[in-house]
Amino acid sequence: MTTAGLTVARQASSQPTQRAYRYAVYFAPNVEQQWWADASQWLGRCAVSQQLNVQPLIAGVSAKRFAELTEHPRRYGFHATMRAPFVLTSQYQPTDLIDRVNMLCRDVKPFVLPRLQVTLMDQFLALVPERHPAQVTLLEEQCVKVLNDCAEPLGPEELSRRRSAGLSAQEDALLLRWGYPYVLERYRFHCSLTGSLAKASPKEVSALTQAAHQHFDHLPPCVFDALAIFVEPTRGADFVLLQQCPLIGGA
Repeated sequence: MTTAGLTVARQASSQPTQRAYRYAVYFAPNVEQQWWADASQWLGRCAVSQQLNVQPLIAGVSAKRFAELTEHPRRYGFHATMRAPFVLTSQYQPTDLIDRVNMLCRDVKPFVLPRLQVTLMDQFLALVPERHPAQVTLLEEQCVKVLNDCAEPLGPEELSRRRSAGLSAQEDALLLRWGYPYVLERYRFHCSLTGSLAKASPKEVSALTQAAHQHFDHLPPCVFDALAIFVEPTRGADFVLLQQCPLIGGA
């Protein structure tokens, strides 16, 4: 990963940005830090360089099987969702979205996340804070509400796809209002490490869990110091980290 590439990721470009198919606002570790490198290695792809990485070897799980079980989060890049992927309305330009996200960052100070723990969450492995910090709750709410008018309303096809997961009445109402069912009171900060493990064997789940502990438990505290804008350049393409907008509250 080049220094030039990192600079582009951290700083807003003064040049017009080409419109992508979808945009998302995530937490992602500072791309210059060990958290980003190690997480990208685990997933097998860096969302900045867009290069594939050699994943760790896991006893009891073949390299091919590990790649299959991490295929879903690999496409999105290492992150925690703050505003789920959306189509940018025609009345806004990508630079308008960048400006809006930077505005959200002006009043929030960087903070250290509580220890991220490897957790089996709804049949997939994720890193979850040992307690939910108030700063995350505030930022997630702002990302959902302040950026809502930037998003095109969901079409019938996407609504049907989301509802096929078997949403509760509350989640369905959130989906209709905010375009995603797991927001606000249904939000849970997490960084996915695998896709669904529903069809994985107990031995595979155990091996993956142990390997995740070995891979992540030694890392220093993870700092939340920016909101990251990711893009899906074309429909179905891998997500790319476009911009990390620094939290500058108190600067």
